[in-house]
Amino acid sequence: MENLEKQVKILKIYAIVLTLVVIGFIAYSISLNSGHYKEITAERINIVEKTGRLRMVISNKERQHPGRMDDKDLPTRDRPAGMIFFNDDGDEDGGLVYDGNKNGASMTYSFDQYKNDQIMQLQYDQEKDQGKMVRSYGLNMWDRKDEFTLSKQLAYYDSLQKLNDTVAFKAGIAKLKAAGNTHQRLFVGKNTKGEVGLFLNDANGKPRLNIYINKDNQPVIETLNEKGEVVK
Repeated sequence: MENLEKQVKILKIYAIVLTLVVIGFIAYSISLNSGHYKEITAERINIVEKTGRLRMVISNKERQHPGRMDDKDLPTRDRPAGMIFFNDDGDEDGGLVYDGNKNGASMTYSFDQYKNDQIMQLQYDQEKDQGKMVRSYGLNMWDRKDEFTLSKQLAYYDSLQKLNDTVAFKAGIAKLKAAGNTHQRLFVGKNTKGEVGLFLNDANGKPRLNIYINKDNQPVIETLNEKGEVVK
């Protein structure tokens, strides 16, 4: 009987110690989730709503999110490190990405049209061309047709790739461009020719007005016709 009481006492002590350990572990876990950190090292951080819906990804190049549209991740692709943003529906709607080395560099801050690709972009880009570094930077704007959504674009590209025909693929891309679903309307900045200024296109993407300083430091104002010819 005495031996049994001793064993019960040991079990009680064991239960108390185990309970304290569990409580301590829970408290430690809570402190990890809500604590203040001076520095965090991570390859990727996902920012989500309390429902779990993804709102932003901060990632290195290797683990960067491919993008998402209509509750479906886009095909895996090579994307630079940076931040990718997602809207209330879970679709990608822009981001800030960057990369660079001795051969070239770029930084892009993009704003996407709802259910579509970028319509406004701040961009810096440089790359070597015949041993010489060529740079451009500025603000770009595009018009995109609402009905030709990003999901439809991807489906179209997939259908071309399934043909396994390079000629047919190029012809399909040319047809898509000719359809006029996307047109660049504006560029403000420095282009690859060394010209700094304002470059405006019409609703069909044709250059119509250029106001800039050329590489010889001369001011230029150009009015162009529908064929891209300077008329004034």
